[in-house]
Amino acid sequence: MNLARTINLLEIIAVAGRPISVAEMQRATGLPRPTCYRLVQALCEQKLIEEPSLDGKYVIGERMIRIALLGKSDVDVRRCAAPLMRSAATNFNETVFLARFRDSKVEIIHIETPDDPARAFIHPGLGVRPMHACSCSKAIAAFAEPAFRDDILAGSLKTYTEHTKTTEADLRREFETIASRGFADCDQEIDIGIASVAAPVSIGNIGATFSIGAVGPIRRFGREYRMEIGEKLKVLSEKISGAIQLCNVSAV
Repeated sequence: MNLARTINLLEIIAVAGRPISVAEMQRATGLPRPTCYRLVQALCEQKLIEEPSLDGKYVIGERMIRIALLGKSDVDVRRCAAPLMRSAATNFNETVFLARFRDSKVEIIHIETPDDPARAFIHPGLGVRPMHACSCSKAIAAFAEPAFRDDILAGSLKTYTEHTKTTEADLRREFETIASRGFADCDQEIDIGIASVAAPVSIGNIGATFSIGAVGPIRRFGREYRMEIGEKLKVLSEKISGAIQLCNVSAV
């Protein structure tokens, strides 16, 4: 019975489209006033709803959005992000990719390539990427909890090329640089001749659950070009974040 009441209350808050008061919730549910207040308090304690303006009005909380996000399939996320990525691939004239963090791994889940038939481009492939040697992974790790970065540094840091960073000191310095400038880059750390750049995609207060990046041959992706693309990816990441959040809210 309490579970049914709680779900009903969450649905009312979710579909309101604006912050609503406990009095409005009570009228909509027909619950006794003490019961309604008790359920609201319990939901707040679990961060399933929140009171953003401290004015007695509530909205769906970050934890509820996170639950919706974690349950969102790659198909849904790709559908939200693909139009923006396709436009970016055309504007950059480079391959653009989206990576997702889950189960302590980062994997590329979608790729858009430039539509210029005369353009040589790199296709990075889908799947899991190393946490210490790929821009899409480092962009997420640099903005994660310190304990998560410690886990990465304590793990096996495989050497892929002569450019791969495999010492704790080097990686900690790089994470600080990434956090400061807002994006990560990979200079031939996995494959010789290939470089990439990626920016974190933060979802509200949940943190960087995704990253958006571009990849290409090192003859184009020199340091100056990577810095230029990185700044553009920061702007794109905000748009991707908004698209994913709108997708999640509609599902909640």
